Amino acid sequence: MVGPGRPQVVLFGSSIVQYSFSDGGWGATLANIYSRTADIILRGYAGWNSRSALKVLNQVFPKDAVIQPSLVIVYFGGNDSMPPHPSGQGGPHVPLSEFTDNMRRIGEHLLSLSDKTRVIFLTPPPMNERQIQLVFGDAMRGRSNELCRPYAEALLNLCREINVKGIDLWNAIQQQDDWLNTCFTDGIHFTAKASEIVVKEILKVVREADWKPSLHRKSLPVEFPFDSGLPNSLTLSDLELTRNKTLEPPPAGPGMARL
Repeated sequence: MVGPGRPQVVLFGSSIVQYSFSDGGWGATLANIYSRTADIILRGYAGWNSRSALKVLNQVFPKDAVIQPSLVIVYFGGNDSMPPHPSGQGGPHVPLSEFTDNMRRIGEHLLSLSDKTRVIFLTPPPMNERQIQLVFGDAMRGRSNELCRPYAEALLNLCREINVKGIDLWNAIQQQDDWLNTCFTDGIHFTAKASEIVVKEILKVVREADWKPSLHRKSLPVEFPFDSGLPNSLTLSDLELTRNKTLEPPPAGPGMARL
């Protein structure tokens, strides 16, 4: 392990996670924001569903690990919600009831890693069905918002039940002006604009959460916060706390509480 030790933030999910370090992706932005305070660790697997995740859960997050993550951000559901293969076999589809149970087991496992491990679930986002058809043709036939929405709603309900934080990407994306044309590279995966929305939602949850210790970027110590040695210069600590102000959401007002 490279020292000094920092809090670990693990991103765990399917292609929305795997591709999050590309082209202004939300994972890369988080790594930039936390560059002197926490390690952002990527565990993304394109094409996976919640059933696939369960099979490797103990390998990715062993309970006997010496160091456990401080925060795990989990995304599954988009592939689960795809319609069943016409043959009835294969394909990424997972029935809604099984998806909910899988995510419950994932959440409970992560929460059991340590008394300071926190969890955020991201719901499936909406999609641009027309763009999917243009880009993928019949390879993604049947993928739709109508099928995906119940998975997002079920996941938010589960978050309330097991006391983990939930981010409603389904609605957050759709609040963006012209979201159908600005948020997707292929109808499914995120543009930099959509990733900006994801980052703002994550930072908002982390800032508002009553976690001890806090994982908000301004609450974490800056590693080696020495000044540059120049008279009247800003300290590196000051620089870290003042950059990226555009990604710092305003305080929540009435009706803006998160799960």
